[in-house]
Amino acid sequence: MLVDLSHTVEHGMVTYQGLPAPVISDFLSRQASRLRYAGGTEFHIGRIDMVANTGTYLDAPAHRFAEGADVAAIELDQVADLPAVLIRTAGPIEPNAIQNLDLRGKALLIHTGWSRHWRTDTYFNNKHPFVTRGAAEVMAKSGVRVVGIDSYNIDDTSDLTRPAHTELLRAGVLIVEHLTNLDALPDSGAIRFFAVPVKVRGLGTFPVRAFAMV
Repeated sequence: MLVDLSHTVEHGMVTYQGLPAPVISDFLSRQASRLRYAGGTEFHIGRIDMVANTGTYLDAPAHRFAEGADVAAIELDQVADLPAVLIRTAGPIEPNAIQNLDLRGKALLIHTGWSRHWRTDTYFNNKHPFVTRGAAEVMAKSGVRVVGIDSYNIDDTSDLTRPAHTELLRAGVLIVEHLTNLDALPDSGAIRFFAVPVKVRGLGTFPVRAFAMV
């Protein structure tokens, strides 16, 4: 069974407070296309203008570090068909939540339930669950490939040093933020995780269609 873990990108949707919402429009409307093709033939070409941090997205090292690998450098085995470990917590993620887990070569999915506030003012407040500096340091040394969270930010947004982003991306651990529907995943049994971005050169972040196979 496939479980969709991504938010739908929509015109005017705010993902992160202070960043512009996507603008979705026609580049070539169906009506206009009829002038270009034979009778009864029409096409639609859409256009989307957005920042890379839109919807459910993945952070590569270049998001934090100028010399870091960008989205185009991500190998498919880093983001596709990964065995996943799921933890459930409502508060800050501390080292004791993950220090006994076998994370090497896996994706760590953190279900906080915060996605229930998506597209509300509550989603953006600084009480959202996050990964502490200590937990990020443990994760960075664990061999984990991807850390995904269904919260507003993997970091405490009041800490401008952004320790979780810094520790994880410096270690080459990819981050997926704004996941959703993690409550649909089972507490036991095999989970395989997928979060593949478009292969774009020069960007450190890009939206993904994240999903799990259970």
